[in-house]
Amino acid sequence: MSMIPRTVYEEEHELFRGSVRKFLETEAAPFHAQWEKDGQVDRELWIKAGEQGFLSPSVTEEYGGVGVDFRYNAIIDEECGRSGLTGIGWGLHSDIAVPYIERYGTEAQKQKYLPKCVTGETIMAIAMTEPAAGSDLQGIKTTAIKDGDDYIINGSKTFITNGQLADLVIVVAKTDPSAGAKGISLFLMEAGTPGFSKGQNLEKIGLKAQDTSELFFQDVRLSKDQLLGEEGMGFIYMMQDLPQERLNVAIIAVANAESILEQTIDYVKERNAFGKTVATFQNTQFKLAELETQVCAARVFLDRCLELHIEHKFDSVMAAKAKLLTTDLQCKVIDECLQLHGGYGFMWEYPVARAFADSRVQRIYAGTNEVMKLIIGRDLLK
Repeated sequence: MSMIPRTVYEEEHELFRGSVRKFLETEAAPFHAQWEKDGQVDRELWIKAGEQGFLSPSVTEEYGGVGVDFRYNAIIDEECGRSGLTGIGWGLHSDIAVPYIERYGTEAQKQKYLPKCVTGETIMAIAMTEPAAGSDLQGIKTTAIKDGDDYIINGSKTFITNGQLADLVIVVAKTDPSAGAKGISLFLMEAGTPGFSKGQNLEKIGLKAQDTSELFFQDVRLSKDQLLGEEGMGFIYMMQDLPQERLNVAIIAVANAESILEQTIDYVKERNAFGKTVATFQNTQFKLAELETQVCAARVFLDRCLELHIEHKFDSVMAAKAKLLTTDLQCKVIDECLQLHGGYGFMWEYPVARAFADSRVQRIYAGTNEVMKLIIGRDLLK
């Protein structure tokens, strides 16, 4: 395929990409089908990834990381998206959860938690979503009520990625239920804390190797030292960090769309129907031409978004555009590619079938695409 040369990465980034790709091919790909049956990846994968420096590479050296920019995170996301290894929750850990401690944690919290987040000894999750509050974060019901120097937390969360494996969870709770968004705070809760329990590993239509759980809090007592950042600042922190989360989703979307498109091009060259290859039909050529053009344009746009993010110029509106555009396109590409596979595209053993199931949630989590449209529309009309 004729692609516009990418300029966002330099030579050392591509060398790093090679090591990530080789690692995934040897340590993850052969076992992913079994992990789908198990409902989660092997914990040992996290330890091996930590040894290679693939977890939270942005963490500074004083806390055990290598202190590189987000492009290294992006490469890991791209390679996971490209390979269809959707059970691996590194993006949630490295791109979304760990940065909260980096940005808002006390020195004691950073020293206690960050080194093990880098080695893979500690797996992180972030508990925002509740049974009655998804994209509407202001609607959460979980409370954290002050009791002396402690907080008593009650409530429940659902659809929490890394929920079964997580050793440390950032819990979003209301410290002042009457104050709306200004009453939301963040807490660091360790697995095994009395009153904190994990529900079943939820059965999903896709992402079958990714553990996704309900979490329950019944009179969980946390000291004030477990408050992350300032009380009442949780909603603001989340709004500040959501652009990177949405960029993570967009990066995976485009990488996965590119990969499935490449596989489909190879497939139609080999597959015969009516005495000739499927590639010779005009419909096939037109469909692939449309998809390739759209994916090429999305790639260039997303690379520019990544550059802006590195320059600290990537705002919430641009993040909404990136997430909306790329995830809608990802689902369109995979649907059209599945059609070009015919009946084989509906068979689970084919990557396009897995991608079809796995990609659907991309338009839902990190804020639904309808919410992305609201963000963009309000900015246009303000």
